[in-house]
Parts: sequence; C-alpha cells; structure tokens
Amino acid sequence: MPAGLAADPVTHRDPSTKEPERQMPNNPPKIAPLPEDEWDDDIRALVQSSWTGDAPKAGQNLYKTMVRHRELFRKWNQFGSMTYNCRLPARDRELLVLRTAWLTQCRFEWAHHQALAERIGLKPEEIRQILEGPDAPGWNEHDATLLRAVDELHHGSRISDSTWDRLRDHYDELELIEIPVIVGQYSLVAFFTNSIGVEPDARLPVLPTLP
Repeated sequence: MPAGLAADPVTHRDPSTKEPERQMPNNPPKIAPLPEDEWDDDIRALVQSSWTGDAPKAGQNLYKTMVRHRELFRKWNQFGSMTYNCRLPARDRELLVLRTAWLTQCRFEWAHHQALAERIGLKPEEIRQILEGPDAPGWNEHDATLLRAVDELHHGSRISDSTWDRLRDHYDELELIEIPVIVGQYSLVAFFTNSIGVEPDARLPVLPTLP
C-alpha cells in the first residue's frame, strides 16, 4: 500500500508475458490528490516519506490524498510504518496483505503489494494461489493457516480458536499480536482507497480476476 505502501516498487517482467489490461475507473477519485503546488515543507516531507528507510520518494496517490487531513495522515503514517516493519517475516506479512487486498478487491493495495511480494521472492504460482485461499492445493500448513486467519478476520472479525492454536506453533506473542493488526491496517487502506477511488501507479501490477 506504500512500500508496504511506501516503496514505489516497479516489477521487472518477462517481456514474453502478456500484461493484463488495467481496468480504469468509470469516475475520477472522489477526493483528488493534493497538487504539489499546494504543499508546504511539512506536507512535502510527509508525502515523500518511505517506510523502508530509502531515500525520499516522489510520493504516491494514497499519501497525496490522505495528507489533506494532515494530522490524521501523520499519525497513520507512523502506525503504518510500524506495522510494515513488523517482527513477522516479510513473506508472511505479504501473504496477509495480498489476501486482504484480494478479499477487499483493493486495486491500489494489490498493485503495490504484488510488486513487493515478487521482490521478496514469492513465485507467480504462489501469488495466484492467494486468490484461491487457504484450501488451495500447494500451501503448506503454515501458509494455509496465515491465509485462513485473514479469511476469518474478514468474514467474522475474529481468528478462531483452532486457527489461533496453529498460529501459536509458529509465532511468539508479539508476532501473534501483529497478525490481526496487520490485517486491520491493510483493511483500513482498502476501505480508504476503494471508497475514494485512489489510483495506483500505472506501472504496477493489475488486480487479477479468477478464470
């Protein structure tokens, strides 16, 4: 959302692979990104911040839109950076985020996080399996349990006792705390970007469709 909604990642693709057409929204965003000529120094620093510690970025449309509510964005940005730079392994975090993006049908979140997932080594077939959920063939028990936790949070707002017990086999207490928090954070991003119509960078991957 954000290398994690902040890194401005661009994926290098096999030129022989056909890129799906980006489905453009029927309407412009309900709230437009703040134009650069309206930024002061504080807004510029906020918009160009990076959750990965990289050099300042040009900023992306989520930041440029939410920064209209400057103090809300400042606090959310700090929280988002903390959840992105969590104790969970990056691969586990991206499984949580991409499943959340798929269930919420969040074009913006999927675009940024498919690119991130590819950068940290998720294979194309694994990314495709995320669409099918925890019961898709090919997942090990660990990955399936993470995806099931997302589904339970999305559909019922809680992780079941049986899923929690399986998570405890893999994670310490702080990591267990992070799992529902990360799903909640990226659900928030989906609610915001879906509702307002925030556009992802056109160079990033497109939210897929099931065959």
